[in-house]
Formats: sequence, structure tokens, C-alpha cells
Amino acid sequence: MSSSHTTSIFPRAAGVLLHPTSLPSRHGIGDVGAGARAFVDWLQAAGCTRWQILPLVPPGGGWSPYASLSSLAGNPLLIDLDDLVARGVLSPEEATPPRDFDLDRVEWNDVVAFKQHCVSLAARRLAVTASATSIAAFRKKEPWVEDHALFMVLKACHDGAPWWQWPQALKDRDRAALDDARLELAEAIDAIVVEQALFEEQWQALRAYAADRGVTLIGDVPIYVADDSVDVWANRSFFQLDDDGRPTHVAGCPPDVFSETGQWWGSPLYRWDVLKADGHKWWIARLKRNLELCDVVRIDHFRGFAGYWSIPAGAPDARSGRWVEGPGIALFTDLKRALGEQLPVIAEDLGLITPDVIALRDAVDLPGMKILHFAFGGGDDNAYLPHHHVDNCVIYTGTHDNDTTRGWWNSEGEHSKSHVRRYFGIDGNDIAWDLIRAAMLSVARTAIVPLQDVLDLDGGARMNMPGLADGNWAWRVRIEAFHKSLSDRLRGLVELGDRLPQQPPSAD
Repeated sequence: MSSSHTTSIFPRAAGVLLHPTSLPSRHGIGDVGAGARAFVDWLQAAGCTRWQILPLVPPGGGWSPYASLSSLAGNPLLIDLDDLVARGVLSPEEATPPRDFDLDRVEWNDVVAFKQHCVSLAARRLAVTASATSIAAFRKKEPWVEDHALFMVLKACHDGAPWWQWPQALKDRDRAALDDARLELAEAIDAIVVEQALFEEQWQALRAYAADRGVTLIGDVPIYVADDSVDVWANRSFFQLDDDGRPTHVAGCPPDVFSETGQWWGSPLYRWDVLKADGHKWWIARLKRNLELCDVVRIDHFRGFAGYWSIPAGAPDARSGRWVEGPGIALFTDLKRALGEQLPVIAEDLGLITPDVIALRDAVDLPGMKILHFAFGGGDDNAYLPHHHVDNCVIYTGTHDNDTTRGWWNSEGEHSKSHVRRYFGIDGNDIAWDLIRAAMLSVARTAIVPLQDVLDLDGGARMNMPGLADGNWAWRVRIEAFHKSLSDRLRGLVELGDRLPQQPPSAD
């Protein structure tokens, strides 16, 4: 039986997964401007009240939002340049791309060079002309921005070198050395702070626009952070590092049917005993910040809180790792004490899920995830089959890590395809919408489908291929996709699945 508070946080609803970088814009990458508002309007027309995104942080290696330089900062590439032109901060010429960028994929290197120049130019101007009071208020409200700005400027001063290669005093955060750096680099630091204030202002305006149309935002919090990040540099005692600042053990996954050598992620592991002694304040601040940006967050790799795969940092792959007990309920006790008993969190409980993971998820009363792509080709006891779903979960056709449903279908063997056809009584010719229908009719309270499946796109529109270093995170949608016939078709299934938003009572 589900508790009433979880029901209130997760009423029966439907939504779409689309990262803001995939939105249409003329600047080569999605942003929080007109394309985002058009998508929100389209969601409202489709009866969807959930917009799920990936982490909003500045992207890291391979342009991944899951390996950021800063887990609390916003991605300045999402800033709307047209808004800056309207304010008079940029001229129309300055905000005009040097050429027509690809409308279907982010051309990362060229787009970043153009857009970061525009954002930095605007930030430097605003740092001089903006109200000192407003910037000071932002710094006071978001104290993390001081370390973030200092880290970014120091990294630029050292030609992008990782922090453990900086001069000893800066690497070890000697107070006098940091004070000198803040004084000497004040102008550049202020510009980075203004970038973050700009992101915050524009993002909150979009969030308010969505809220006015009944659309709430589901964010994403990766369990781990990158070794070369402000998070590790500023909090070395919370991570398993040697005296030189390098990880002694890193995160990953053990060998399985998908990889005989396992997965080696390279992220430094936490010292959970130290975090616990500090009341898990770092995690509280991290979750609190993400809940300032979104209404609900998905925590990636939730199983790592029950038990995690610890790999010696020098190992060539994940095979030499071992399971280590995670923080368990103690972390969530502190999170609830600080943030409230009703945590608006979705547990990404995919992968090797053992009884301790299920017990922790249920003890915290969090919804888990069900992926329809994982349901077929095995036995009738497969937990992803719809007849095994429970209401306290979120159902997806696939996620950003999966192929599109059309791409998945094209690559599946006949055994799995036959299972799908027999299970749903279909021929599979309209497989993406067949699975969307199944998701909407599931007992799961929340149903989320990637926009690529709504558009019935093949594997060329895939967002991410895990294990592939390059070529990910680039897919974009054109503005023409947000048309009425598509929203009408989706709305029909949302309504059939009893997922339309509850209408407020009449004033009569």
C-alpha cells in the first residue's frame, strides 16, 4: 500500500523527457528562451504536466552533463541570447552566429566557442553596469558560487589543467593564496558570478512560465561528481583521495552480460563516514540546490546508496572492484530532517538491484523506475513487464541512455519481438506509439516518454550511447515538431490513461 504523502507528490500524471540543449534555437544549441516556451505550450496542449530533463550543470568531458566541473552551477550555454539582445546587453550583430548551425545536432566545438564568447561578453558588461545590490543578493543566497567562480577562473589561468596540477598553495587551498587570487582575479570572478546569476534569472522565469501552465520540472542528480571539479577541490575530505588529491578508489559497475570487464567510471568515491559525521551537509546542500531549480529530482545510480562497486584507481578495468556497503538510511534520515519528510525524489534503481536496494528505496518511500525496453525476451517474472508494475514507480519507454524505441525495435531479435507482439496483441508496425500507449495505461503513477519516441525517430536520434566517449548529447528537435496533431495524439493517450491534470473546482 502506498503512503498518502507519496501520492500527493506524485499524482497520476504524464510527461516528456527532453534536455534543454535539444530544444530549437538559432544559436546552435537549445536554451531557456522561445523554443523552451514553445515546448511548454506543446506539453500543456498534450495534457502533460511533467517535463523531465538531464542535469542542468555545465557539461564535462564528451559534453556530458553527468561529468561536470561543478554540481551546483547552471550551464551558461543554456542562457537565451535573444533576451540579452532585448535588454541591450548584446547587439543583434554580436548575437548572430558566424554561420548557420545544424538544426538537428549540436556542433559542440563551434557552438561553444561562439556562445561562450557571447555569454562572457554580456557577463563582463553586466558586472560593471548591473545593480551591485542584486549581484550581492545572489552571492549571499547561493554561497557555492564563490568557489565555483574562483575554480573556473583558476582553471582558465592554468590552461584548463586539472586542479591537482595547479601550484601547491592553490591546489591545497591555502587561505592566503586564495585571498590573493580573489583580489588579483576579481574582475574575471565577478563575470563568472554574473553568468550564474543570469542563468538563475532566466531559468526561474522559464520555471514560472511552466508552472503557470501546470507543468512541473523533473531534474537529475548524478550520484557521483568528476574528479576534476570544484566539488572535489573544495571538499577533499569527503572523497577517497591520496595526499596528492588523486582518487584511491573510483566508481563503476561489475562485469555483467553487457560488459565482461564491467564499467570503469573514474569518479572518486565518497568517504561516507566523514560525510555522516558532518550530518551529510554537503549532500543536503546539493539536493536543496537542485530542488531550487526543479520540482522533483531523479537521483542517478540510487543503488550506490545501498552498496557500491569500489575499484582501485590504478586498475585497468572494473573487474578488480568489490562491493562496499553504502550510507544506507542514515543519509536519507538527515535529508528528511533538513528538507522535509516528503522527499520529492525518484530513485533510479536500474541495473543490478539486490534486496538491500529495494529495502532502502521502500524505507525512504521513493518511486523507482520501470523501462519497457527491458521487459521483453525473458521470462514472465521479469519485473519490467507491465503486469508486475506498482503504482509507486515511474514508467518509461526508454531513457536518455537507451536507444529510441524505433531504434530498439530495429535491433531486437525475433524472440523479443514475438514476445512484444503477443503481449500487447500488436503487429509492431507502430511500435513507438504502442509502447507509449502501454506506458500511459500502466498503473505507474508517473509515465515519461522521450520526445524522440513521440516523434517515432530511429536510432540516429539517440541521446547517449553509454561507454562511447564521443558523439553523444547532440540530438536536437526542430520547432516544427511542436504541432497540434502530435499534441492531440499524445493527449488522447494521456486522457485514456487517466493522466490529465485535475481541473480546479468551478467557482460557481
